[in-house]
Amino acid sequence: MAADASTVGSSASSSGGFAPFLVDSLFQRSLDDMIKALRSAPGGESSLIHRLLAEIRREIRSTDSDTKFLALQKLTYLSSLYFLDMSWAAFHALELLPSSVPAFKRTAYLSASLSFHPSSTDLLPLATHQIRKDLQSPNPSLSSPALHLLALSSSPDLALHLSNDLLSLLSSPRAAVHVRCRAVITSLPVLRLTPDSARTFLPKLVEALSPSSPLLSAAAGIFCELVCSGDPRPYLPLAPDFHQVLLECRNNWILIKILKIFARLILLEPRLKRKLVDPICELMRRSPAKSLVFECLRVVFCSFPDEETAFQLAVEKVKEFIAADDDPNLRFLGLHALAMLQPGQSWAVEENREAIVKSLADPDPNIRHEALRLIMNMVFENNVVEISSLLINYALRSDPEFSNEILDAILVTCSRNFYELVLDFDWYVSLLAEMVRNPHFMKGEEVERQLIDIGMRVKEARSELIRVARVLLIDPALLENQFLHRVLSAAAWISGEYIQFSRNPLEIVEALLQPRTSLLPSPVRAVYIQAVFKIVTFCFNFFVNAGVLSDSKCNIDENTGAESEDSSDVTTFKMESLELKKLLTSKSIIHILNLIVTALVPLSECNEVEVQERACNVLGLVLLLNGIEWKTDDVDWRIDGKIREIVTIMSSAFSEELGPVSMHAQKRVLVPEGLELKENLSDLDEILRNNDVPSSLSISFSSRIHSHNEDKEESEPATESTSLLAEHRKQHELYYLPTDKDESGSNEHPRENDVTNAVSSEKTTNDLLKLTDQSLVSRLTKPAKPRPTVVKLDEGVDLPSSSSKYVREPTGDLLSGAVRDVLFYGDETSPTIQNTLSENYTQRKANETSTISNVDSLLKDSSSPREREIGSSSSRKNKHHSQGKERNRNTRKNETKEEKGNRSSARSSHHHGKHKLKQRVESGDPSLAKAPQTQAIQDFLL
Repeated sequence: MAADASTVGSSASSSGGFAPFLVDSLFQRSLDDMIKALRSAPGGESSLIHRLLAEIRREIRSTDSDTKFLALQKLTYLSSLYFLDMSWAAFHALELLPSSVPAFKRTAYLSASLSFHPSSTDLLPLATHQIRKDLQSPNPSLSSPALHLLALSSSPDLALHLSNDLLSLLSSPRAAVHVRCRAVITSLPVLRLTPDSARTFLPKLVEALSPSSPLLSAAAGIFCELVCSGDPRPYLPLAPDFHQVLLECRNNWILIKILKIFARLILLEPRLKRKLVDPICELMRRSPAKSLVFECLRVVFCSFPDEETAFQLAVEKVKEFIAADDDPNLRFLGLHALAMLQPGQSWAVEENREAIVKSLADPDPNIRHEALRLIMNMVFENNVVEISSLLINYALRSDPEFSNEILDAILVTCSRNFYELVLDFDWYVSLLAEMVRNPHFMKGEEVERQLIDIGMRVKEARSELIRVARVLLIDPALLENQFLHRVLSAAAWISGEYIQFSRNPLEIVEALLQPRTSLLPSPVRAVYIQAVFKIVTFCFNFFVNAGVLSDSKCNIDENTGAESEDSSDVTTFKMESLELKKLLTSKSIIHILNLIVTALVPLSECNEVEVQERACNVLGLVLLLNGIEWKTDDVDWRIDGKIREIVTIMSSAFSEELGPVSMHAQKRVLVPEGLELKENLSDLDEILRNNDVPSSLSISFSSRIHSHNEDKEESEPATESTSLLAEHRKQHELYYLPTDKDESGSNEHPRENDVTNAVSSEKTTNDLLKLTDQSLVSRLTKPAKPRPTVVKLDEGVDLPSSSSKYVREPTGDLLSGAVRDVLFYGDETSPTIQNTLSENYTQRKANETSTISNVDSLLKDSSSPREREIGSSSSRKNKHHSQGKERNRNTRKNETKEEKGNRSSARSSHHHGKHKLKQRVESGDPSLAKAPQTQAIQDFLL
């Protein structure tokens, strides 16, 4: 029926006249009908939505208010549910605002708030009069939607024009409390859009901070947002007001906001600690609200590390949180609170060590993640080996997601600051190889990066890297795991780059050329082939120069008379050279070359450019070597000049050692003189447009990952000979499983890191308990052997800190400057600030930097009129507290009459409120008499 009506409406629309609006009114689909249609067609929602939008676009142009209302209602529903852009309906929403029907007006305001964006508010000035009229209405159902629109979709001009109406609504005693609270909340976006209005809004907001004010909750939320998201310095004079709320208020949510404010202010004014310790401790003792207690823990751990009483009480509360077996949320908060501790407070973590370790087996993933993060933060040089090894074993029995979280945590912790925690790199390289055996391993990219990085930075670890690379390369089962391909690529690169540390290069070549390498993606196969190139070069050079290196080494030892460690190194070198000399004979070299030809000839016609080019390079080297006479054990051919030239060229190709690259290397490259990139490339778009190449003729050089079937088709030429495969299997049975089929009839290679034996939960718990034997406190221990040298290229450059605790730098925004002018200076601003505040908003935005610098310079000036007034008053009220104040009072007796006149005439309503606050606080205990030279909060305020 509705579809027929839609068809009739569209046909009538083509005939013109007013018939479409009449038809739309009679047969319009309601909101309920639209929802039922969406639910009845779950599979075809997209096509239905397009039809519904077409109907709405036609209906919304109707002059009938009911039709426009239903169209906006449906459009609002679709936009909220499917995130559709409805900015095109902004004008239609404004058309419905003057309606006298409350339902129409509410829908119009809601549609307008969804239609307008901060970047597209050109139509909002058309609604200024209507919004002002609704703000002044005593009916809350009219003023609340207007406030909602003003808060979400206001513009600077609209906020400036309606600021006075908003201010009158905020202070009106006749308005409903919830409407006034909405007005307080709406003042935040208004302040951000028009910072000049801070002079009129702030006094009202400060008055709302009274504990007896019904607007306290909204005002506390406003100041919490301002302090935590911007520069907290301008709000320091309000510390007494916040302190009074902390003492007298009993609303937990308000207290949480006040504590968040003090957490920022304490970093700027340390004297606040003495006033806040007792109230916060009292809240932790008596409050049953765990959210409030946790906020107190945050403030104590981050801001009160030296207060023993508060700190000990906070640690006891954390223990209660962690011991809450029936509430996982409390256990998570307890662990999160311990993570806030500073390194010098690790004893608190040590006391909860057993509970932290047991949390690794918690069914809640958030608790497991927090416990893991806490353990890794307490890893030091003396316990990194034991904790990492136990966590690796525990990761074998964890679920895939958490297992990779454990591996990632170990990788990040051990590699931090150029592996500063690793003393034994042979152990760490072996640990990386052990990670690969995890059945859920998915961190191949990071392990690849670290293996190559260690090889370039730590020379002493290269022999162990070669050993680990050999173990990875000769295992054919690893080739099927796509997450290990990046690790195998690193192993191949290491085996080619540091082949001189290998005891059997022939074995590595055979592993790199085994038939199952066809399962690897093309980029990894290219690395494999390049590694073969390097190994063949090394083997032939060593074969030609057999005995030269060992003889020269012995001669050096005899001439220098080296002993002890040097002589042992020479002996080891001689033994390794003799082993390689026996291994690298003419027959073994010929065998390698034949194996290379058999494996790489099919790849010389591969459709992957990288693989084809590298295969052709290696085959070209083989062709060159086969064209000279060297295949006898006679030594006469070694003195041939052509062979010596070939050896020299081959050795020079890979003679230079690759090292790490500084992360700031690109920044140190100077731009050549006369090179202007923007000017030279300004016409690049036009050139490319004129010489556009058809997409069908373009060639893609991007690496492609073949599917399993494609790899099989490509490897057919290499494996078509059954006899060759059988011969390879016979020679290298290490790489193959027995040919006999199992009972299931399957003879495929199993995944090497499949877990076949289920481990009981009891064994898992026992392994976790071993972690409790490891101390989480750093202790000085003497290493068994000296730490090898790690090449660092960025020692002189400031690296980003890993600490999460920091003081946010002031942003210097216009709102902070306006607040600072009001709270610090009142109406006694300098002419520079007065001129700045009277400028147009757009001009202020252009001169933002100069304005903030002027305000900062005035704050640093110790002779400003406001500070002299406050300092003089403070010295008169507290004569008996310190000699420093006595000196200040004596110097301030010589004030001029003009300055006294300025002080008497500079009392606005805000200053009057501050004077009342001064009288109220004077009755308290001014225990903080000693103040630094530049005081952020004057003594009488504390």
